[in-house]
Amino acid sequence: MSDPVPASGTVHWIGAGLSTGSGLAALCEAADRVRLWHRTGPRAAEALDALGLTGRAEPRAYDPDALTAELAPGDVVVSMLPATEHPALLALCVQERAHFACSSYVSDAVLEQVPEARAAGVVVLTEAGLDPGIDHLFAHSLVARARTAIGDDTAASYSLTSYCGGVPAEPNDFRYRFSWAPFGVLNALRSPARYIDDGSETTAERPWEATRRHVVDGEAFEVYPNRDSVPFVEQYGLPAGWKPRTFVRGTLRLDGWLRAWDDVFAELRVGDDTRIAALARELAAAYPTTDADRDRVVLAVSLDVHAGPDRTWSGAYLLDLVGDPDESAMARCVSRTLALGVRHVLDGSLPPGLNRAAETAARSEEWLGELSREGVHFTLRIDQ
Repeated sequence: MSDPVPASGTVHWIGAGLSTGSGLAALCEAADRVRLWHRTGPRAAEALDALGLTGRAEPRAYDPDALTAELAPGDVVVSMLPATEHPALLALCVQERAHFACSSYVSDAVLEQVPEARAAGVVVLTEAGLDPGIDHLFAHSLVARARTAIGDDTAASYSLTSYCGGVPAEPNDFRYRFSWAPFGVLNALRSPARYIDDGSETTAERPWEATRRHVVDGEAFEVYPNRDSVPFVEQYGLPAGWKPRTFVRGTLRLDGWLRAWDDVFAELRVGDDTRIAALARELAAAYPTTDADRDRVVLAVSLDVHAGPDRTWSGAYLLDLVGDPDESAMARCVSRTLALGVRHVLDGSLPPGLNRAAETAARSEEWLGELSREGVHFTLRIDQ
């Protein structure tokens, strides 16, 4: 493994969308220099003013050539752009020997650049937001605690569920408000989900058809599987001798969501991309998140292990936050987690190559402690 390129102390935060919150302010404290790149210079300046950061970060008009001209070895590029933009940004970072960070899942196009990044001493930080991000921290912490209590060599079965959702703090009839790309919300529902149920791998071609009732801290929600959960069995370090009864990472919605969206699902079954894009625009206009609305983020991760009738262990993390007039709950969770990861790039504690929010129990505990001290609050319950 190559030595990491020493961090220069300069951070380039690219994009000032809905997930850019107080994490950017935290980086203004930690970094020597922060530049906010947005569609135009005036838009960047407006975003800084809205965040109370005028004079603490430099506004820039985003253009790949302009970024290249200002990028130096050891700088950190933080991408808040859509995931499709990340591969090109990462390639630029490798070329200029700058570090790269984002909150998105690792794509194949990013993954194939990791060997070159590692050889160049470049840190690639991904999955460092809310989901993915804090959910990984919770899962690694629970698995480590269960392994200590039960033992790696003990035959056992387990259920791990991880559900996350951004929902209205004040429920409406539609049981949802759109705060980010509406087409992305609908398109995710059209993508098959793979997970483990009753001990067997299962695929839901239409994830909403696998919706179940799920009670969190006495409150009923509706949940459904999302993406491919199965690779995370290995990523979370579950012992080979423990057999999964249930393993699912999914989306959480308010109780009554399935019924409220019945007409939407009818269109998802038959609509093509053009119709779904039009439907997304219609729904976003009908159910927007306005300045008067407050969002709520709920992330519930639980692990139950059974090693015999008299030997069980259960643990659960719950994050339940409501936004305020200064910042949405989603922006707080995503931006503060990402900023925490960037601070660890700046202090040289992350190695070159691919890093996720948490890949060890020790790092998970460290990051969870830091997030809690910085206003991202959660609870842990353990029964054994």
